Amino acid sequence: MKREELLNYLDGLLMPGKFRDYCPNGLQVEGSSEIGRIVAGVTASQALLDAAVERDANAILVHHGYFWKGEDGRVTGIRRKRLATLLENDINLLAYHLPLDAHPELGNNAQLAKLLGWSPDGRFGEQDIAWLGALAEPCSLAATASKVGDVLGRAPMVIGNGEKLVRRIAWCSGGAQGYFEQAIALGVDAFMSGEISEQTVHLARESGVAYLAAGHHATERYGVRALADHLAAQFGIACEFVDVDNPV
Repeated sequence: MKREELLNYLDGLLMPGKFRDYCPNGLQVEGSSEIGRIVAGVTASQALLDAAVERDANAILVHHGYFWKGEDGRVTGIRRKRLATLLENDINLLAYHLPLDAHPELGNNAQLAKLLGWSPDGRFGEQDIAWLGALAEPCSLAATASKVGDVLGRAPMVIGNGEKLVRRIAWCSGGAQGYFEQAIALGVDAFMSGEISEQTVHLARESGVAYLAAGHHATERYGVRALADHLAAQFGIACEFVDVDNPV
């Protein structure tokens, strides 16, 4: 398919123009005008770029791309090598950050709810990125954490009493520990994100609201994978999700 056809479709699907983001969404590095094979992944690391080259991909689709606000913009070292790989192999880099967190069906938070069996009934936080809802059945914090670990393939760090009953939970993938106070105010029993900060531990202990830190990468695999599957079904194009291991 034509690159512009794919970009126009993704613009309509993810609506990146609605978001105030920390990076440009959409086409970040221009490559071939014809796209026959897409490699998808969480982050546009050199390992993912090399995997795309090995698979003769024309495009890479990621959640974490390049050109973040506040970064040193000089093209040297690691940045030069990454860009050289893309340009020398005529590979497009497409990145969708907050739009892929927020999408109601394909987004990271929607996919987490689907995988974990949670029933969303509200959203909160900046640009309604974070979600909240109910567990399919109330269960202990320990059982909740065990299921998260089984589904995500990574045992979460848990702050709270394992015997605590969890009925309602809020969640937001990635580095969303900044939404914890809002989650507490909403009256949930627990909050899950990818990361945790030092002060977050004290908030959990003093509020009685449990905190699960399930991994930035582990919580953000599923949006871009769902998007790749969607594109394959919609256009019959080859889309392969490549999971570059990351313990964080």
